[in-house]
Amino acid sequence: MTSPALKEVPFTVYYGTLVHTPTLGELEVIVNARVGVDETGTIVYVHKHALHGSVEEESPKNAKIVRLNGFTEFFLPGFIDTHIHAPQYPNCGVFGNSTLFSWLTKYTYPVEMALVDPMKAQQVYEKVVKRTLAHGTTCCAYYATIHVEPTNILADSAYGNGQRAFIGRSCMDCGKPIYNDEDGEGSTLAVINHIREKDPEYALIKPILAPRNANKCSEGFMKWLAAKSKELGLPIETHLSETEEEVEQIMQMFPHCKTYAEIYDYHNLLTEKTILGHCVFLSEEELALINERKCGISHCPTSNSCLTSGEARLRWMLDNNTKVGLGTDVSGGFSPSMLTTARHAVLVSRHVAMKTKKDHDKLSVNEALYLATLGGANVIGMGDSLGTFAVGKKWECQQINIESLDLFDFLNPSLEGLQAQNLDDLSKFQDLIDKWVFNGDDRNVRRVYVNGRCVVDKSSLT
Repeated sequence: MTSPALKEVPFTVYYGTLVHTPTLGELEVIVNARVGVDETGTIVYVHKHALHGSVEEESPKNAKIVRLNGFTEFFLPGFIDTHIHAPQYPNCGVFGNSTLFSWLTKYTYPVEMALVDPMKAQQVYEKVVKRTLAHGTTCCAYYATIHVEPTNILADSAYGNGQRAFIGRSCMDCGKPIYNDEDGEGSTLAVINHIREKDPEYALIKPILAPRNANKCSEGFMKWLAAKSKELGLPIETHLSETEEEVEQIMQMFPHCKTYAEIYDYHNLLTEKTILGHCVFLSEEELALINERKCGISHCPTSNSCLTSGEARLRWMLDNNTKVGLGTDVSGGFSPSMLTTARHAVLVSRHVAMKTKKDHDKLSVNEALYLATLGGANVIGMGDSLGTFAVGKKWECQQINIESLDLFDFLNPSLEGLQAQNLDDLSKFQDLIDKWVFNGDDRNVRRVYVNGRCVVDKSSLT
């Protein structure tokens, strides 16, 4: 079966408003834009202020036309979830008064073990893929379970629904006896081979090697995963410094290393293809090492709040030019929505600022949107093809309609003023974006495009 994100499509010209964040903190609004997207889903031109123009000579005469009108409907790059546990989706919102370790024992491992049943895995994975897509998440870095067949089912679900995805079989050969790899290397290779057979060019889905934690994998297995990553050019995802208790316990297991980050580096797991989840309790030395190795960090503010893990010093990371994206961390995070995660990234930064007494520590809405789009693209190593509207990148975006947010004409910008880049109109549009980030949800997402193909269309729904 061909994925809907790989099916044949005609050259398409999109007319309407584009909204993206080409740099951290900058919201660029392009009204009356005309975008040409070729049959491979690649943007071949972006022209401003061309809504009423004709299709240009560079577009075929039989090009498909898609039009949006006004500024209450616009295209925004797809969200990129850099840290999500697909098998935990049934537990969204279920964490009680737990902290990380008690939550893992009571809720997480039992539901993950239940997904050894392929029928249950199929049910859960179809729902989480469809739900994240419906929220405008075009790409996910997924963790699965230790099980081969269910992990392959997750890969098939992402492929079959047209979502770009990194599929990570959770690697644990030093976990609890009831949740432990019997053949970690063989199981990992089995998943890699399945994905390669399904999508040989990794055009849509790609394996990602996922040592769960430093204390859940043997030294030999971690070094094997690092070697396999280098051999096959595959990315790595893992957890780092999520709670103080976790850091303390793991450091006792590796007395020859000075820091948690150094443990991974000792096993060759810190590379420019590595995604490190959480990173709440990093030292200056660790951040310097992470940056030297060009790793990416997945900031998970919702999860860190739900499990009272801590408040990551996001501004400190950004000031040090660290690659940072956002992760829902379902189901430590209660929602599969990246919009919710962006909202909480702003709020958590304000809690940090209340403690440091520094307004500089506050994250703006525009910065949160950058982290959810281009920031995430950089973390997964696809910043050159995703995250903004630019020639040579993929048309991978969401069509947003904010008319349901109770807008008022006297507060709205004018289309003409936006086109003229009038500061007052731009300020009013910024207010609308802020309103959407804090009040919007999946109902505002009308269409979702992956690889230039429409894979979700809710435009006919009331």
